[in-house]
Amino acid sequence: MKRTEYREGYEFSFVAYTGAEMNEKRPLIIQLHGAGERGNGKDELQLVDKHGFSKYLKEAEHDCVVVMPQCPADSFWAARVESIVRFVGQMIEKFHADPDRVCLTGLSMGGYGTWFTAMARPDLFAAIAPVCGGGMAWNAGVLTMPVWTCHGAKDETVSINQTEEMVAALRALGRDVTYERLEDYGHNAWDYAYTEQLMNWLLSKKRG
Repeated sequence: MKRTEYREGYEFSFVAYTGAEMNEKRPLIIQLHGAGERGNGKDELQLVDKHGFSKYLKEAEHDCVVVMPQCPADSFWAARVESIVRFVGQMIEKFHADPDRVCLTGLSMGGYGTWFTAMARPDLFAAIAPVCGGGMAWNAGVLTMPVWTCHGAKDETVSINQTEEMVAALRALGRDVTYERLEDYGHNAWDYAYTEQLMNWLLSKKRG
């Protein structure tokens, strides 16, 4: 897929991976990075490629758009939910994306951002895939979209309990949730998560 950097004119600087042009509207996937990939949105923008779908997308070809915004160094995703929502709207417009096929994923700090943004605006997303993050289990009832999530059992940075509390709350409500507990992984659950399998799962989802 083609990689392009955008540093000005949008809510966040971002990297976009785009597939072949299609006549119909394409699916849009937003990926939120972890705390270590925050930066100034200029000469540090390449940090967003460190983890997640990037390595896979450089060799793959999908008829979709994958966008990776950069959170400012002095902030964190869960505090920027309103900005993320505005950014999603900007990306739908810029890439002529299908608003019914917008998915959100993120790792570590981005996992928190995924849970929190989806809770704030569950109407926006066809599916979400938070990786080794945490949310507000008491508010899980607002999440009606399909959820795929995973967490390393040996994670010493973000407790696996944070994901498992969310999963338990969703399952108690009868929601569509797929959870993989990774017994041999620490905080690097993203090394397991971001594969063709997850990409195809996200691309298969449609809002409503």
